Amino acid sequence: MKRILTGVALVTTAALVTATPAMAAPKDPVAAVKKRMAPGKGVSFTERTTISQGARREVFLRRSGTLQFGKSGIAASDITGKLNITSKDLAAAPDDEFGESLRAIAKPERTIKIGTTSYLSGNMWATLLPEGKTWFKAAKGLAGGATATFGQFVNLGEHSTLKTLLKGAKATSHGYTGTIKLGALWKASPWLRAGSSLGSPSAKAMKSPIKWRLTVNAAGLPTRLVTTFSTSVHGLGDEGRVSVDTRYTGWGKAVSIKAPPAKDVATSFEDSADDIPSLTEIPLGAYAVTG
Repeated sequence: MKRILTGVALVTTAALVTATPAMAAPKDPVAAVKKRMAPGKGVSFTERTTISQGARREVFLRRSGTLQFGKSGIAASDITGKLNITSKDLAAAPDDEFGESLRAIAKPERTIKIGTTSYLSGNMWATLLPEGKTWFKAAKGLAGGATATFGQFVNLGEHSTLKTLLKGAKATSHGYTGTIKLGALWKASPWLRAGSSLGSPSAKAMKSPIKWRLTVNAAGLPTRLVTTFSTSVHGLGDEGRVSVDTRYTGWGKAVSIKAPPAKDVATSFEDSADDIPSLTEIPLGAYAVTG
């Protein structure tokens, strides 16, 4: 009987091994994305930025947008960002210049960028534009507007960035995972250098590690990217963590992003540009972390 049971056990084990296929490595995202990077094609995304400090974890910013590819990378983009400032936050805001700035940046910000020219609308821009104008034209404006500072640092629509990200990455059952220094990402990504109001990060910030997790579909196309890094990158101390969760859809779909009507565009502000409230000067974290 013992021999029979042993034989059954061996046969059962062999059957299980045969029935369970080896985990296949995911397809190469670099090659998959490159195939869809044709002029007039693009990809859409939705995004949520969360800030954690101690036991507190709150949504800070939500964004959505579309990227349009050109012959050599991203030719245009249309992105809307909204800080998570609630009506309760606004009701508690003081009735002074700070409160006025807070009420302005609580509104959604939309940025259309074509080439190196950005068109910005809503948010703080609405308070600075001449009457009858709804867009501000900046020859070398931020790719995702002022709110891009707190958005996703990694743009998977850039072939060079995706290739750099995957160097030394570890394959998982659904994609890849790894860590990259902000400095390496800054060097590889024209989008990050043009799309962030961080300015040129400090030497310390450049050494900051960004942990990431990438999910790809059966074709190897990215469907989700989650990055996590210290709040010190944003000058908010090193006791907290920032997590940016980006979902991608429609790789290679037809996209046509156009500039706003000329009649709605202003090339200068009604008041001095010095009056623009900077996101680094306003302690948003004290307000935009509820809900």
